Amino acid sequence: MSYLDLSTEDLKKELSKLKSEMEEIKALELNLDLSRGKPDKEQLNLSMEMLNTVNSKSILDAESGMDCRNYGGLDGIPEAKQLMADMMGTRPENVIVGGNSSLTLMYDIISHAMTDGLLGEKPWCQVEDRKFLCPAPGYDRHFAITEHFGMKLIPVPMNENGPDMDVVEELVSSDDTIKGIWCVPKYENPMGIVFSDETIQRFANLKPLAKDFRIFWDNAYCVHSIYQNEETDIPDIISECEKAGNPDMVYEFCSTSKITFPGSGISAVASSPANLIDIKGFLKYATIGPDKINQLRHVRYFKNIAGIKAHMAKHADILRPKFEAVDKILNDELNGLGIAEWTKPNGGYFISFNTLKGCASDTVTLCSKMGVAFTPAGATYPYGNDPEDQNIRIAPTFANMKDIKLATKIFALSVKIVTLEKLINKAA
Repeated sequence: MSYLDLSTEDLKKELSKLKSEMEEIKALELNLDLSRGKPDKEQLNLSMEMLNTVNSKSILDAESGMDCRNYGGLDGIPEAKQLMADMMGTRPENVIVGGNSSLTLMYDIISHAMTDGLLGEKPWCQVEDRKFLCPAPGYDRHFAITEHFGMKLIPVPMNENGPDMDVVEELVSSDDTIKGIWCVPKYENPMGIVFSDETIQRFANLKPLAKDFRIFWDNAYCVHSIYQNEETDIPDIISECEKAGNPDMVYEFCSTSKITFPGSGISAVASSPANLIDIKGFLKYATIGPDKINQLRHVRYFKNIAGIKAHMAKHADILRPKFEAVDKILNDELNGLGIAEWTKPNGGYFISFNTLKGCASDTVTLCSKMGVAFTPAGATYPYGNDPEDQNIRIAPTFANMKDIKLATKIFALSVKIVTLEKLINKAA
């Protein structure tokens, strides 16, 4: 029964019935949260043993002989470089290992580009009408960084293979004030898309008019498969850019934030030798070295990339039922009504949901009134402005299964109510 085929009278009958359900739910005074993509306690408990790998009796020297208790090691200990390189699928000589947040590395590099310029180019703060490309739906915190630095944010449409590369190629080749693009190449936030090999090749072969154009390649979910038998490897963007004659065009990022402890993980940036020298050139003013004991702790716990993959299989076992529960309820409640579509990702932390045009904001507001919090509608677009007002990001990871099921049913009910009201008003 598609809502789009119902008469106005039938739409009103359906709405009246659903509003009765809504009043019953309001009386429960719920407080549920599917807004942010955080690991739950069960996931965090998987890493507790890591806290015992380094203690007061441990030898705290890196394999290079460096005493990890002391200053130094600006770019990280060698074994941590190897571990993070293996996560990203690149080479350890391309890697700098930082603190607990890859987002901090992204912010610092943007800030450096603004104040100092990249590899001898004009500082971005001196570039009038500077712009940044933002594939959307995308990650709100990415967009917020470049908005903070006064960039004009330009949305780029997403398709099943990644950003629309026809649009990207046309824009970067014709405008030297476009300084970069945000990318989440694997299990993209929020759509769960894995960039195709062709898309990655086209990124590596871009011909930007700006010499200091950079791809910010946030490989945040590089090992975050939900279905281990459907793991998808992607080409190494660092190597692809080298082969294309664009070695300096990309910064790649990753972290263990959703692998071990989000507040106490390790992060990394990978790039060309010239870019790494440039990064260390400003890092030496910001720090006397990262937390090398934490790097050592991670390496000794995981040992190698096989250890990380075995650990992530345990994460997948926790997350998979949650994602499947959301998908089942959405299918049970909304399939065939003609009013919504959503993704079923093989990895990552989010489900992307599209209402009919003009219904997303009201849906999130109605959910809030019924005690369920979602990320604000529009957050997945630059400036928080979804021009079609239809995209909502669902984060099933943090809540327990009981709350996820109840929150998803309330969400589906809200979608139906808001859509019915829109259709009735349109018919009036």
